[in-house]
Amino acid sequence: MPILRPNTFEFFTHSPDQTRRLGMRLGALLRPGMVVGLIGDLGTGKTTLVQGIAAGWGALDPVTSPTFILLNVYRRPDGQQLFHLDAYRLQSPQEAWELDLPSAWDAGPLVVEWADRIADVLPPDRLDIHLTWLDEWKRHLLFEARGPESIRLLRRLHQSTVGT
Repeated sequence: MPILRPNTFEFFTHSPDQTRRLGMRLGALLRPGMVVGLIGDLGTGKTTLVQGIAAGWGALDPVTSPTFILLNVYRRPDGQQLFHLDAYRLQSPQEAWELDLPSAWDAGPLVVEWADRIADVLPPDRLDIHLTWLDEWKRHLLFEARGPESIRLLRRLHQSTVGT
């Protein structure tokens, strides 16, 4: 019996830079319609991972935590957009619906911090990443693909990081 559930991928990072580099590999694979949910406590590296995702995707804009703005939009030179939502301050899934998230993920990839707070609003086919703080520098990331498109994404990420 396998240790991990099917359609998961486990990764340990040993520095914020390594977390960003892993995010860069993921960001390079994202296309419009893809949703990535980040789940983890404060200080587990969610925003650091998003910085890498945006860089790998090709964003021109600096990445900051959208805690007070809720939704940041990052642009690429070709005009495409990457959407970055922080659901921490949302009080209900209804508030997420009011942000018209389906329009965002139709227009470009959507990355959601605190995705577990609004899981019912997010599409069922998404890649969830559970981040866990191990020590000052180390993080455990468990990637969980939740549908056919996210399974393909997870396989491409696995191939680009470990080569198999």
